[in-house]
Amino acid sequence: MATDHTETLARLANLKASAPQNIAVQAFDQQWFETLPATDQDRILACLASGLANPDSEMGCYAGHADDYDRFKTFFSDVLSHHHKTPSDAVHRSDWAGPSAPMDVTALGLPPLSVRIRVGRNLADLPLPSAMGAKDRQALEDRMQPVFTALAADPQFGGGYHSLTPGHKAETSRDTYHSLIDRHLMFRPLDTDPYLTAAGIAGNWPVGRGAYVSHDQTVIIWVGEEDHLRIMVMDRTTRLDQIFTRLRGLLDRIEAQPVLEFATSARFGNITSCPTNLGTAMRASVHLALPNLTRGGSDKTAKQIARAHGLSVRGMGGEHTAIGNDGTVDLSPSARFCITETEILIRLWTGIQALKEADQAVID
Repeated sequence: MATDHTETLARLANLKASAPQNIAVQAFDQQWFETLPATDQDRILACLASGLANPDSEMGCYAGHADDYDRFKTFFSDVLSHHHKTPSDAVHRSDWAGPSAPMDVTALGLPPLSVRIRVGRNLADLPLPSAMGAKDRQALEDRMQPVFTALAADPQFGGGYHSLTPGHKAETSRDTYHSLIDRHLMFRPLDTDPYLTAAGIAGNWPVGRGAYVSHDQTVIIWVGEEDHLRIMVMDRTTRLDQIFTRLRGLLDRIEAQPVLEFATSARFGNITSCPTNLGTAMRASVHLALPNLTRGGSDKTAKQIARAHGLSVRGMGGEHTAIGNDGTVDLSPSARFCITETEILIRLWTGIQALKEADQAVID
């Protein structure tokens, strides 16, 4: 029996007027929706669940299956075009070649910086986190165990897995979990986030969740957060390019495992739950002290300069957190889609230089 969507469609119609910033709501076309078979109608409305429950959302949707972007390209092309400012028929391309010269911040007169580069990845044969049940989440965690065993034996990436699943052989204690959070090695509880909860991403918490952490705490792989995997390398260093190269090596090591095949699209690149991360699914960031641009505790001027270079400024703890007492901000390129991995790194490098010069100019 087909689901009656009358109430949901009426809410969508109301939100089109009251939530103009909600990209998913604005992209939804009821005439197109009515041409879909019943099962697809259920699926696309599930994608909009978070935005319907949280009208203040900016994106307002999460994919539930790896093929949602291609299956519902009429909807998602509009969403991607609006958010990423790309043509509606844009095709993503990747490039991990890396920069042609070293990116050493000492050449800019800077000390070693805290650098983090991460990518999101999802397994091709499992639902995305918003559509997963407890068995799917456990299957994901189980599938990753031989991968983590292989990494643990590798001198470059050796470490251990910390599971949040009750009764798991690698279950971590509550104290250790909070210690990992404090050191930015583990993600916070998902079921406290209203957007992830409404989307279904926080479902069955904390089953199937955990993190692999290398002994030197520079390699981290989150399992079961917003995407199946968040794979990252971070370190305090002067060389951005070396972090980039190490992440590529880590990905090569993971992708060599026969139990994994990552979800990709010929048009959209690497598949992620949230359309904001689609394409490279990559975020490269540094903690950069800008004491003069942030004098008085405001990052407004820094954000204005960063925006002109395609960069975002966040607080030390991420989005919606405060900048450091010394004016340290989290700086990263905003683009993910229709930009290559190499171009993201180059954009970060040029942004560091521009903001460093602007900060110095305040006192010159």
